[in-house]
Amino acid sequence: MKKLIYVFPVVLLLFYTGCSNDNSTGPAPNKNGEFKLTMVDSPANYDAVNIVVTRVEVHMANDTSGWVVVNPVPHTYDLLQLVNGASVVLGDTSLAPGHYTQIRLIIGDSSNVVVNGVPFPLIIPSGFQTGIKLNHEFDITAGNLYELLLDFNADRSIHLNGTGQYILDPVIRVEPVVTSGSISGQVLPGEADAEISTLVGTDTVSTVPNSEGFFSLMTLPAGTYNVNIIPNNLAYKDTTISNVQVTAGHDTNIGVITLIQQ
Repeated sequence: MKKLIYVFPVVLLLFYTGCSNDNSTGPAPNKNGEFKLTMVDSPANYDAVNIVVTRVEVHMANDTSGWVVVNPVPHTYDLLQLVNGASVVLGDTSLAPGHYTQIRLIIGDSSNVVVNGVPFPLIIPSGFQTGIKLNHEFDITAGNLYELLLDFNADRSIHLNGTGQYILDPVIRVEPVVTSGSISGQVLPGEADAEISTLVGTDTVSTVPNSEGFFSLMTLPAGTYNVNIIPNNLAYKDTTISNVQVTAGHDTNIGVITLIQQ
């Protein structure tokens, strides 16, 4: 028994020594980068705008093999739920390093718009039947994350034609997260029924406050903005907050704006 007591620690020591001499260097470093695609929206005068995204893809420059699938899982998104800071991830995946030139959203036939409780099919023009192609060049580098925000403007994307059909003609802004920020605040009183907007170039970015008056204008490139607050209740005056600075990667909170009665 004494021999066993003394021998066992020696064997155990030899075992751990053998492990410590393992020449392995650990897992191989990840040679890919990460790509993340997030979608937001602006308000629109519908009950719901249900977009069926069946597949999300990106295209690498000079790649003859075609498109790379970012998300193969079909999903239905109500765009009108994606306001005031709410968002949805369309894809989050590993991509080979390189230069990419396009993003493509494949839209399903069952997309619809709900008006006064009644769903109507969204007709996709023939030019979009192979997918909504967004021209945006970006680079994926090994071990790094590249994140994009898609601002899908439902109000400007849907049109009622002369035969009573709702046509989807997508208006989508693409902004890298690394170069964009947001503006938030609170508008009171709620009875003013205000709309908040600003301009990004010639594009209008807009939202409406939630039930407590809080709002957020998303996907704004770094810069200076004028925030326009227009009450639908004509008992209140319009208000403009000028020279609001937006910094990339940050939210600028402009505080509480109390609208004045006429």
